[in-house]
Amino acid sequence: MVFIFFVLDLRSLSPPLLRDLKQSMLQLANFYAISSPTSSTSNSRSKPLLDRIGLCYLFKNRLSRTDELKVAYSPRGNFSLRDFHHAVNNLPSDAFLPDFNGSGALCCSDLKLSSILNDKVLYSWGGHSKDITRKVVLISSCIFETLDSATKKVLTDAAANCISVEFVFLEQNSSHLADIPESINKFSKQIGDLENCSFQNYIPDAHALSGLVKKWFQELKEGLEEQMQARFVFKINLLGSTNQISCNLCTSFNQIIDEFVPCKSCRCHGIPFDNSRTNPTDMSSCPVTGVKLGVLDLVDSSVKIGEHTILYMPSFQCCQDLQKVPLPTNFNVVERTNLSSLDEGIILGASYIVTPAFSGLDDTDKSELNVKLFRVLCGILHSLDQGLVCSSNCNIETAKQTSFLCYYILLPSEKGVMILRRLAGSEEVFPVPDITNIACIPVSKDIESSLQASLLKIELRNYDPVQHDRGFHQRLNLLVKESLQFGAIPAKAKEPVTASNTALQDPVVEDLSVQANDVEVIEENVLDSILADGKTGAKITEEWEQLVVLEMPKMSSPTCISKPKLHEEVSSPPLSTGKLDDKTSRILERLEIPKQLKRKAASPTLSTFHTVSISSVKKPLIPFGPSNTDSQVIVLSQPIKPNFQRLKRKR
Repeated sequence: MVFIFFVLDLRSLSPPLLRDLKQSMLQLANFYAISSPTSSTSNSRSKPLLDRIGLCYLFKNRLSRTDELKVAYSPRGNFSLRDFHHAVNNLPSDAFLPDFNGSGALCCSDLKLSSILNDKVLYSWGGHSKDITRKVVLISSCIFETLDSATKKVLTDAAANCISVEFVFLEQNSSHLADIPESINKFSKQIGDLENCSFQNYIPDAHALSGLVKKWFQELKEGLEEQMQARFVFKINLLGSTNQISCNLCTSFNQIIDEFVPCKSCRCHGIPFDNSRTNPTDMSSCPVTGVKLGVLDLVDSSVKIGEHTILYMPSFQCCQDLQKVPLPTNFNVVERTNLSSLDEGIILGASYIVTPAFSGLDDTDKSELNVKLFRVLCGILHSLDQGLVCSSNCNIETAKQTSFLCYYILLPSEKGVMILRRLAGSEEVFPVPDITNIACIPVSKDIESSLQASLLKIELRNYDPVQHDRGFHQRLNLLVKESLQFGAIPAKAKEPVTASNTALQDPVVEDLSVQANDVEVIEENVLDSILADGKTGAKITEEWEQLVVLEMPKMSSPTCISKPKLHEEVSSPPLSTGKLDDKTSRILERLEIPKQLKRKAASPTLSTFHTVSISSVKKPLIPFGPSNTDSQVIVLSQPIKPNFQRLKRKR
């Protein structure tokens, strides 16, 4: 976790530069207010944001003419966006009292580092945890020419306490009179032997200040989410036995929120009530402690900034509830841009294929003209290798209006269609990581030649998404196959048969020959093995009686499909060599097909069925009469006695 403490040298900052620097400080606080961990849970989102930004400033006392340090905002507890804005806006604007040396450059007599790097100020902020990393950023427009022994000792002690110090020099217009490069080299040599110190030189324009804000925010964001590490593994060796390259991954943009959400919160902790999960009756208790709250303990007019920050407002009129975008959505063309100079790192979100509307216009002539204009526009942009930058108050991914502008780019293609992509705005773009220390590492010719030879061995072809499936269907099919091995899901127990639900049950099928054709054939050895056991045979006999009398299952064999109105020859189950009881004999007599149907068998190929065992019948059985189970079935009528002799069907 990183704590950053900014020290502004107001003695050397001109009023215009101080005004721009104030805006940079406010932007950093706003970014931090809407930030949240990538893997944040519902519990972590309800917690306030930890305070990890401090602000101090150096000024010259006009009465005593001495340099003094004052703390404007100290990070103690939870981050308060209101208090930080109040501290920045109240920085004195009349503290610009520069001192010049003999060469005409701004000079500083004392940086008051000993007043910052001590137990009372910096070391006490953030606690004494070993996981905390502190950083001091001293921003000034003058270069500290000499470092005395006391200052060097303070910086050395800071390194022992894992505190880094960054000197940021903002060069102003009046600095051209002085020898700036010589002063920078002299100061860099003085801090060169200190590992915890660094020096950065900037010209304070809009791009430089924006880059500084994003750089500091990235350092704060490292404490919220862990940096992702990756390895690129090759099928062949790149150099010797090495076949992989290790890298760090970081996002090129930080997508901000689309709106500020009105909410209700408790006054004791400032935690908002989750309207989607909390009942209106539960809003009378604190979401943290659960203590009942009174009317004065509730804040009805609060605004949620991100996931952790709450602002108390006089009313809800400042925030509007965003609605769905009315159709058609307007995209206002802002400018053209060369696609060769477009940074692909600022393109975010999904791609949307754009085609001309044929039926959206009432007039046929207008519809044809619309198609012609679209085709010509796509062709011209493709020939120029340019795209159109558009703005809209619509987020096409959420299909809702936004409180802030969204930028898009319209990309042409040679196929006559265009693609619409979302572009990151100035608040969302992250600067490219500094790799100057990597670029200065020398590389031998042997490494270049070996890597080039290995790279040429990799197959080269145009990317075709059809040939690069992610394995979704294979994985899902495997899961379904494993699920089928688990067996059928037991059905719910049927309700007792009553006069009220008799009409809802399936009608009795009178054509018993069709039912007989749907009965699965049982092999002789399977039936003998089942009937060998007395208890098992009695149980199966009872189940078969229930099946024959109450409900006859349909043929479930995957290799035999019966067509409607087609008589199929089903061989009767062969009798077992063992002794059968009377009840089993009666069941087998019912299952046997009458002789009239046997003589009318049409196709000899249909008489050979694949046999399945009784255990394959997964449908739960309902007992006809009282059984040894607790559930009883009420029967209002006797089952219909089958009569195969009077059954006649036309072919």
